[in-house]
Amino acid sequence: MSDIRHSLLRRDALSAAKEVLYHLDIYFSSQLQNAPLPLVDKGPAELLEEFLFQVPKERGAPPKRLNSLQELQLLEIMCNYFQEQTKDSVRQIIFSSLFSPQGNKADDSRMALLGKLVSMAVAVCRVPVLECAAFWLQRTPAVYCVRLARALVDDYCNLVPGSIQTLKQIFSASPRFCCQFITSVTALYDLSSDDLIPPSDLLELIVSWIFEDPRLILITFLNTPIAANLPIGFLELTPLTGLIRWCVKAPLAYKRKKKASLSNGHPPNKIAKDSTSGEDRDCHQLYSKLHLSVLQVLMMLQGHLTEKNLYGRLGLVPFDHVVPLVEEINRLSDELNPLNASKEIELALDRLAQALQVAMASGALLCTRDDLRTVCSRLPHNNLLQLVISGPVQQPTHGALPPGFYPHIHTPPLGYPAHAAHPALPAHPALPAHPVQTFIPGMTFPYRPIR
Repeated sequence: MSDIRHSLLRRDALSAAKEVLYHLDIYFSSQLQNAPLPLVDKGPAELLEEFLFQVPKERGAPPKRLNSLQELQLLEIMCNYFQEQTKDSVRQIIFSSLFSPQGNKADDSRMALLGKLVSMAVAVCRVPVLECAAFWLQRTPAVYCVRLARALVDDYCNLVPGSIQTLKQIFSASPRFCCQFITSVTALYDLSSDDLIPPSDLLELIVSWIFEDPRLILITFLNTPIAANLPIGFLELTPLTGLIRWCVKAPLAYKRKKKASLSNGHPPNKIAKDSTSGEDRDCHQLYSKLHLSVLQVLMMLQGHLTEKNLYGRLGLVPFDHVVPLVEEINRLSDELNPLNASKEIELALDRLAQALQVAMASGALLCTRDDLRTVCSRLPHNNLLQLVISGPVQQPTHGALPPGFYPHIHTPPLGYPAHAAHPALPAHPALPAHPVQTFIPGMTFPYRPIR
């Protein structure tokens, strides 16, 4: 690699970057013939950092910087390389070696270039780059996935009005990327503050994708070999938990936002008030459509989990994520005051109850009724939620029961002790058979009204 480095030092920045990609292609193509998952050696990694991310090798040396035109040309070189490389395995390993975080000073340059590359791939519809980015999102810690999501949202929702339509068109080109993008966006916008409420354009985009084909949410889950224990700190297999969080918290989060705008001492004028009110009304309708789609996807899961032999073993809606969601709802309900937000609280709890019920029935949420009763005990009263935590829920897998068996076992409502089962009654002796009555047509029967 030292000979290659000396030859690259004599070139300009763009030709050196192109040459690095060429050498990496040869290196990994030969490595893949010997091992299915080759490791990236120190030499190639250093070449990438020095000649693509412009990180100087010598300590104390000033960092090199490309001007805007050179950076655009570098992105075009990279886009063309991934487009022209026909072997998917080579594309994946080179994309991973380029953009997998290494925990060093090159990571900032790495993430900045990745955001611009994926943004360009969206603009010019470079499907191979989008597919590589989808796998990268699946295999990279969530903190970096959120940074990429934020870069794309800034480019297509905030920077240029109307450019969201460009992002919308990749739905048919790369559904896998769309699924991973939704997962990372729901991790970014958790509605914990007014700044973390998803922009209305982004919300409309995601709802349109999912409402058109709810199975989009499950693409990564259906096309990935899965173990029962998922790694911690990475994106979830599906965006289901994040979307449930959006639907449940939305009524309370928008009410909090409205309350904050009224209490800042500057009430909006009539035009601004009407505009904000109409936008909020549109968003609430979008959340209703999204909630319906999420319930439809949850109902599909039982068959898919059974087919993958993961029914009762893998919770796609982890109970560990339901607990903080319930705590957030409880905190928001107290903050808003039930007297002023009764409708919003009722809607949020109704959606929570529906999501919990369908998730348990389909095997997506693995927990006991006692677990739910404990977690939801501090929430405001809600009739539907009361039925869910007291009525039939998904029981633990039993060897004698077929997968998907849903026993309708009812227990007393909260506050009433459970009674012991009654002893079995003795069997009654057989009764003599009654004589068969012959029907006589035309015969009248006396009728006297009861006084």
